[in-house]
Amino acid sequence: MTAGKVTVRLTVNGKAYSREVEPRYLLADFLRHELHLTGTHIGCEHGVCGACTVLIDGKTARSCLQFAVALDGAEVTTVEGIAGDGPLHPIQEAFHEAHALQCGYCTPGFLLTTVEFLRRNPTPTRAEIREALTNNMCRCTGYLNIIEAVENAARRLSGAGEVATERTR
Repeated sequence: MTAGKVTVRLTVNGKAYSREVEPRYLLADFLRHELHLTGTHIGCEHGVCGACTVLIDGKTARSCLQFAVALDGAEVTTVEGIAGDGPLHPIQEAFHEAHALQCGYCTPGFLLTTVEFLRRNPTPTRAEIREALTNNMCRCTGYLNIIEAVENAARRLSGAGEVATERTR
């Protein structure tokens, strides 16, 4: 172990990683700089905007607020892991079809929030969708297309019998 560094072991998108990092290294930086997974975006760096949202052990979390070493042994899913190497996940397809993105900076956070939300609530009302998305900010859209995308994804997933999580490989 290098002086001042700590070994962290994480499973990210189904693959095990081990790296030596400084104890103050944030998960967002670990993902982007150590693993080169740049789909996790860094927006406000205060946990407010939701652009850095990932799933940690299946629950949404702000990667800009998490120290990588504190998550040793955790399972992390980033936007790159939603569909794996296959075609788009139904949630991604629904966002694409509803034009629920403009610049795309916030999209990974919205997608991962939707994954967890639809896993917990597969048939949400529009009001429940609005509430579930309140922790994610988009500066480009009026949110209507995003809400419609989540509604379409819910219908698609419930009709296909799929679970709103990573595709099984």
